[in-house]
Amino acid sequence: MMDAVPAPFALPRPIVLVGLMGAGKSTVGRRLAAALSLTFVDSDNEIVEAAGCSIADIFESYGEAIFRDLEQRVLLRLVSNVTPSVIATGGGAFLNPAIRCVIKEKAISVWLKAELPVLLDRVSRRDTRPLLKSGDKGAILSKLMADRYPIYAEADLTIDSNAGPHETVVKNILSMLKKRSAHA
Repeated sequence: MMDAVPAPFALPRPIVLVGLMGAGKSTVGRRLAAALSLTFVDSDNEIVEAAGCSIADIFESYGEAIFRDLEQRVLLRLVSNVTPSVIATGGGAFLNPAIRCVIKEKAISVWLKAELPVLLDRVSRRDTRPLLKSGDKGAILSKLMADRYPIYAEADLTIDSNAGPHETVVKNILSMLKKRSAHA
């Protein structure tokens, strides 16, 4: 685990990690929060807590539209929190214009970008992704990449999250945040 950074730069806003499932938002987010001595929040966990059931159960019982509504309410609350934190979002959250607008206004967004083989390897380790249960995972991820990458590209920072240690991704984010704060 990385040592906490005495933050040579100010982080007055939350850091919000966006990207496709398997990009490392939760794993990198925990490590980034620890390095910055900030609280880590996984929006999917917050949604599960608010709903009282798993995300898969929400999709199955109520549908994606209800899930997206709950996701929006949870994320708007998290991003509007005054205390800086590191927030990992679900893969579809940043696609929502209302969520994206609030993130742009109140947070620093970081896109964890990964290539298809890396994402496919990572998501194949667990069978808990509702969007991947209806067909070929590679084809589904490829379509999601085509649809979502142009929107993820609107994030404030883009970080390569391909194969390699998550500590490298964290160090790259810290470096980009430091550069950003120096120019602020």
